[in-house]
Amino acid sequence: MDENTRYQVLRNDEEQYSLWAADIEEPAMIPVLHTERLEFLPYRPEDEDHFVALLRNEEVCRWMGQDLVPEADLRTLFRAILTDVYPQRRFDVWGLWLAGTYVGHAEIKPTGNVDGHELVTALAPAHWGRGLGAEVVRGLLRHAADDLGLTEAYGMVGADNTASLAMCRRLGFRHVRDVVDEDGSVTKMLVVPTLPADAGPADRAPSGAGAADRAPLPAGATDAAPAATVPAPAADGSLAME
Repeated sequence: MDENTRYQVLRNDEEQYSLWAADIEEPAMIPVLHTERLEFLPYRPEDEDHFVALLRNEEVCRWMGQDLVPEADLRTLFRAILTDVYPQRRFDVWGLWLAGTYVGHAEIKPTGNVDGHELVTALAPAHWGRGLGAEVVRGLLRHAADDLGLTEAYGMVGADNTASLAMCRRLGFRHVRDVVDEDGSVTKMLVVPTLPADAGPADRAPSGAGAADRAPLPAGATDAAPAATVPAPAADGSLAME
């Protein structure tokens, strides 16, 4: 390839990226949340490689109870978040950042699994064991109560994910029922109130970005366990949900 041809290819790639980015509406409706250590930030185009690397990680997929998804499919999914999920406000989804470093993914959304909203969170294995999982879940619960007006939220956790099940118990989740897949694997459906049972109107923080910093913690909540994804919790104590 001569220099002129190489330049033409690079220029075309840049133009394609610019056109793609121009079609993305600002995710202004998705609030930025803050917990003790984490920022929940709406995804931007430049976050695509972080998203793909997380969900291509074998350990993360194991605790999510899913096979590795082809990279091309994950890139399509990421772009759908920017071009469809955010503009249509289908559900809230964020990248998780710790001191400027991408550490995971979080969602809260209505699904066909339950008659309500599910919590979904996945942490990169390098950040397991630091109590971030419980911190993410508490932040999602505060957002669910203060910004979405929800009184409860669900999680789907693999039956063999004992550490995440223990974390869920500490956070106040209770077992609803077992879901048995075609391959015989069991996922536990859990539910938790978004506010403590004795909370009154004064306990509910005003809605809006940052409410995760103000709302009270669920009864029995601790910061002892990290998080993975909300379909099945992880061995490090992370909550895994799909």
